[in-house]
Amino acid sequence: MDEHESNKGPETPSAFEVTRRTVIETGTTALLLTTLPRAALAAGPVEGNEPPLPVLKVELRINGRPHSLTLDSRTTLLDALREHLALTGSKKGCDHGQCGACTVLIEGRRINSCLTLAVMHDGQSVTTIEGLAEGDNLHPLQTAFVEHDGFQCGYCTSGQICSAIGMLAESQQGMPSYVTEDLTKPAAELTDAEIRERMSGNICRCAAYPNIVAAIKQTAGMPT
Repeated sequence: MDEHESNKGPETPSAFEVTRRTVIETGTTALLLTTLPRAALAAGPVEGNEPPLPVLKVELRINGRPHSLTLDSRTTLLDALREHLALTGSKKGCDHGQCGACTVLIEGRRINSCLTLAVMHDGQSVTTIEGLAEGDNLHPLQTAFVEHDGFQCGYCTSGQICSAIGMLAESQQGMPSYVTEDLTKPAAELTDAEIRERMSGNICRCAAYPNIVAAIKQTAGMPT
């Protein structure tokens, strides 16, 4: 045996060789680096150094009644209604403005209450599903939804009804939609296609869409 080979000793891994131990150590380190900052945020600020919350006083007229609220300025209108006033008819579905379950009326215009801050509507009038009926007398659209079975699980219904009320007002004011064919008319004819397009921001996961369209057409005084 060559003298140089006999003194070579056991073979050692190259400095650039990737081993199972290296992969595990690298993965563990990366996991810690991504997890620790989140854990620190979840734990909140260090006691004694907590910054004061940005609290503001908000005046809202909700369903005809004045309400004075002291809120974190980051509170959404939906959370103000549900968590601070116990008006839980407006539902929190996606919380991203994609399902329409939280739709309410602000000064008569429909809006996704999960996408707007309560402080942005200081002094304004808000109508929720709880404010549509007059005593035991349901709003005509509520009655139509019952007559046409416009709901199944009911989770989206409050948003559907508030949105439909806003939509009918928009139509009467002559606002066109993407499918409006004749823009010279003072108001578009509320065909099934018009209603479906105008209500496309409100999702019904039970797929009661034909019944919802029928209820809206009845309320608008159109044949169903």
